[in-house]
Amino acid sequence: MALNSGVRSGLKLLTSSESALSKSVGRGFHSTGVKRMGGHGHDEPFYIHAKHMYNLDRMKYQGLKMSLGVFTAFSIGVGVPVWAVIFQQNKTKSG
Repeated sequence: MALNSGVRSGLKLLTSSESALSKSVGRGFHSTGVKRMGGHGHDEPFYIHAKHMYNLDRMKYQGLKMSLGVFTAFSIGVGVPVWAVIFQQNKTKSG
């Protein structure tokens, strides 16, 4: 009998502390506000890029820069897998 009343009082204490905790804790998502950009989509002190940064038709040495960029991307896209296959084959051969 004493054990039964002890369990009941323990459960009452536990449920009362849970209700006190649940009232103080709020569930939900919270985030900071979005920084609004003024003007033409950029804020001068925080956005450093030039207004017409991506005008490729006005780029100096456009042919050279674009050719080098395409060649570099192609070389990496072909070179890395070839190197990986050769490396793996050498690792398998020596091991």
